[in-house]
Amino acid sequence: MKTELFIIIFGYICTVLFGYSLKIMNIKYLKKYGKDIPPEFAGYIDQGLLTKTCDYTIENSRFSFLESIINNCILLAFLFAGLLNAYNLWIMSLDLHFIFSGLAFFLILVYAENVLSAPFSIYSTFKIENKYGFNTMTPKLWIADFFKSILLSTILSGILIAVGLWLVSESPGHWWLWVWMFFLIFSLFIMYISPYVIEPLFNKFSPVEDQVLEDKIKELSMKAGIKVSRIFRMDASKRSSHTNAYFTGIGKVKRIILYDTLLEKMNSDEIIAVLAHEMGHWKKKHVLKLIVMSEALAFAGLFIAHKILQTNYLSELFSIEQSSFFAKAVVLGFIGSIALFPLTPLFAYISRRHERQADRFACELTRSPEGLATSLIKLSKDNLSNLHPHPFYAAFYYSHPPVLQRVRWIRSICNK
Repeated sequence: MKTELFIIIFGYICTVLFGYSLKIMNIKYLKKYGKDIPPEFAGYIDQGLLTKTCDYTIENSRFSFLESIINNCILLAFLFAGLLNAYNLWIMSLDLHFIFSGLAFFLILVYAENVLSAPFSIYSTFKIENKYGFNTMTPKLWIADFFKSILLSTILSGILIAVGLWLVSESPGHWWLWVWMFFLIFSLFIMYISPYVIEPLFNKFSPVEDQVLEDKIKELSMKAGIKVSRIFRMDASKRSSHTNAYFTGIGKVKRIILYDTLLEKMNSDEIIAVLAHEMGHWKKKHVLKLIVMSEALAFAGLFIAHKILQTNYLSELFSIEQSSFFAKAVVLGFIGSIALFPLTPLFAYISRRHERQADRFACELTRSPEGLATSLIKLSKDNLSNLHPHPFYAAFYYSHPPVLQRVRWIRSICNK
């Protein structure tokens, strides 16, 4: 085995085992401290509900272990047991045009990934989520969602692949720049049309019926200096009893979406606090900052990819008999995931920092920090969120501060 290949395999195994060790650490920590009811949650949860929360977290973690192990075995077999080479030879034997070869190569992989992930999704939805009282989805709805997702993936991925490969063929020396620009424009376009075209494929959106609440939300939006086009209620309860709220769209099509489950379980002050937090993300330009950061990485990544894909080094390293742009791109994507893994805690930290800023903005905007604190407590209670994550696990993976820290921090800044 070549030294470079050994380093790649070793690096991948190290990242996987490191992730597993963090999950094991988190489960052990939860088993040790998970039965303690924090003072902030007294009156909201009892020992029985806390035990249920621990069981839910542990069962999900164990299931994710199994799913990850199977997926990693399939991936390693595909890359290192000759399956990628055989698959590439079959695609090349079809003797299709470069763009059509690429469409076939990548779309079949997309379909394969969807089919392989389906059993895990079914078990998670109809076994685990059902066991803990979250699932409200019927098998018929799951099947409909599955095929809608396949159709959507075919259309969107097909456009990206076809145009991307056309740019590669038309501008061999500078395709990385044109592909980067196209992907950026396309992603912004999808963000723009998503509220009108994509989201309605899966959920029904109707105007909020509570006129008093709607007036409060509009008043809050004006106070924050944010123009919101519409405020909608989403029928999330037909799939799950989980609660949430979010902003969608960009530019002049920003819309507020409230889960119907959220409207049923929270009072108006708490709903206003949740939305004020989301407004904080917009006012602090967090979405824009994340786009700039991700696009800067994509820019550098595509430039490096262009340099590497000009050679047959990856084909030789992975014993791909008939070198193709597609096979080399798959191998490069695999190596790139290993290289980017150390950045996971950095992205998590930036996200948590943004959440803190949005929390502070919400407290200052509403002048009712207790509303935000109790809304987070209720969200955690209703979603059976882990109240006792291991600090290192949370620091490495959590995009939001652990809820207990978050509630205490919100209440502390109000008293200053």
